[in-house]
Amino acid sequence: MKNSLLLGAALTLCASAMAKPVTAPFDVNQLNTLSKLHSTLVLPGGEAVIYGVKKRTDKGYRSELYLQQLGGEARQLTNHKGTESNLVASKDGKTLYFLSGRSGSSQIWALPLDGGEAVQVSNLPLGVDGFKLSKDGGQVVMQLRVNVECDTLQCSADKQKANKENKQKGRHYDQLMVRHWDTWGDGLRNHLFVAKLQGQSLSEPVDVTAGLDTEVPPLPFSGMEEVAFTPDGKHVVYSAKAPSRDQAWQTNYDLWQVPVSGGEAVNLTADNLAWDSHPVFSDDGRYLAYLAMKRPGFEADRFAIMLKDLQSGETREVAPLWDRSAREIAFAEESHTLYVSAQDLGQVAIYAMDVRFGDKRTLVAEGSNGLVKVTNGKLFYTHNDLSGPNDLYVMGLDGSGQQRLTDLNRDLLNKQGLGEYQQFSFKGWNNETVYGYWIKPAGYEQGQKYPVAFLVHGGPQGSFGNRWHGRWNAQLWAAAGFGVVMIDFHGSTGYGQAFTDSISLDWGGKPLVDLQKGLAAVGQQQPWLDTSNACAAGGSYGGYMMNWIAGNWPDGFKCLVNHAGLFDMRSFYNVTEELWFPEHEFGGSYWDATETYEQFNPVNHIDKWQTPMLVVHGAKDYRVPLEQGLAAFTVLQRKGIDSELLVFEKENHWIIDKDNLVQWYDVVLGWMKRHTGQQPASDANEALRQEMLGSQAE
Repeated sequence: MKNSLLLGAALTLCASAMAKPVTAPFDVNQLNTLSKLHSTLVLPGGEAVIYGVKKRTDKGYRSELYLQQLGGEARQLTNHKGTESNLVASKDGKTLYFLSGRSGSSQIWALPLDGGEAVQVSNLPLGVDGFKLSKDGGQVVMQLRVNVECDTLQCSADKQKANKENKQKGRHYDQLMVRHWDTWGDGLRNHLFVAKLQGQSLSEPVDVTAGLDTEVPPLPFSGMEEVAFTPDGKHVVYSAKAPSRDQAWQTNYDLWQVPVSGGEAVNLTADNLAWDSHPVFSDDGRYLAYLAMKRPGFEADRFAIMLKDLQSGETREVAPLWDRSAREIAFAEESHTLYVSAQDLGQVAIYAMDVRFGDKRTLVAEGSNGLVKVTNGKLFYTHNDLSGPNDLYVMGLDGSGQQRLTDLNRDLLNKQGLGEYQQFSFKGWNNETVYGYWIKPAGYEQGQKYPVAFLVHGGPQGSFGNRWHGRWNAQLWAAAGFGVVMIDFHGSTGYGQAFTDSISLDWGGKPLVDLQKGLAAVGQQQPWLDTSNACAAGGSYGGYMMNWIAGNWPDGFKCLVNHAGLFDMRSFYNVTEELWFPEHEFGGSYWDATETYEQFNPVNHIDKWQTPMLVVHGAKDYRVPLEQGLAAFTVLQRKGIDSELLVFEKENHWIIDKDNLVQWYDVVLGWMKRHTGQQPASDANEALRQEMLGSQAE
């Protein structure tokens, strides 16, 4: 099987570790064991790829880099206890640059691909959080976290050290945000620094965002995709908010252009008071493409594709009638075609789009796909779906000749232990078509009826579509014996902007109708689903819906699982950090739109609560603070309703730690099994599982 594209890194990663594929039942421990693809890079010419793989070993988790020629097997490039990330190739493709903390802090390293050891390139007083090279490879732009009062990196490092040693720990603020996602404001900001790359060293970095009291790139989830060198290497373009006191309640991110030597930044998108993002230049330097929302204060508006002709100065929207929100964009080597990823009917598809006329062709439609690189007549992308995590693929620019390059979990994931899945549709609110997915339980037997795990996504502008999820993995409920049902109710993304908009000002209206009609419809379509024996679970908005269901559909479920759910909209407004979110969703501040907040406020319906509920919350969740979960649990306990509380002291809005995730699933699945009449795994079943694991190790 040598030179098979289907093997890729699987032989290198797995063959020595396991003699036979895993056959044990799929569970959260197996989920945690899976290898994770990250930091993909296509070398110049498009004949080889480099990627990072995080995998579990006897001593914990480890990440290494692999190089794979198209049509060949993977060759391990690194062997270090640290993690390499942010992969960038030199212009000639002979040197790999990456970030690593192997010297004590995150710095840029260079590895010759024709042999030799990695050499440290940057040696800065602060860690480098991200970087990009200019087109000619002679400059680097870096993301560093600095104290805005300092003129030098050493000053920032000294101040950060002094703050850690300061015995006075009070935090003093004079404006919002005082905390964001899971972190209290510490006076530091992301800034961009440009330096010349001189062999294996850097010139003195220049802070091209000096004095700017805002985040570049923005926090908490943006990175170097928000930063680009101009093709001539003379400027850097980045996305950021202008410094102001209204950071917490506005979404006006603009594209700014600043000389690589520093100086005054020019606002390229001043006319748009909404979100501008993802600057990308064509190879010939003629066009700047970027993504732009149109409505200020709305984080889930449609991201339109904008094109700025740098010769004429004209800016226009590409495909203005296309009712999808773009996620990623990349130019072909000729400047007339853009490759775009976007959600579409439960999938994340990839399209080729003609920038002159807006015509588009679908290249990959099924599953969840992400752009990696367009080069030399090939398009590289990642793909995952409900049957497995991300792997690397390649195809022609017309969508032909799709080939799988990696199969990282071929021997780590028990495919036989996963449930069969299928998309379905029904007539929801106002008789409009709504989509969802069902998954059969692992080991499904014809003629049997199975209890239902009814999973409700968050957002609320989100989707539980055809994707592999590292936390809310629907296959884990299927492996535990549940038939899984997930519905993309009104407000979900990927079905057109009007459908997404329909949840705003109506959190407890249309979505609840869709969930009720959807459960009834799928029960009729799939008689093996015992919809009378169901538990519902959701996080964030999905957790809000558990609280809403408790008071507005109290006889619908045997039990509920409320993870990080909003309980009282009045107190939520006053303690969450991104105020633009509730102000858009409910029509203003609480005092300006009190009626809407209270119309859909779960706390107003606690008199009807009767359904057993498990409440789960992270103590470092500043999006939906812990008190929302504690309040719900207090009501449940005081009313004598069967209830439990699971709190994670160091988790935020999500459960990130692998051990905590095991506990989360043990508690959640145990709760749902108990209330649907399923017995916990019997001693005999556990003995069988241990026997299977033992035989696998032999």
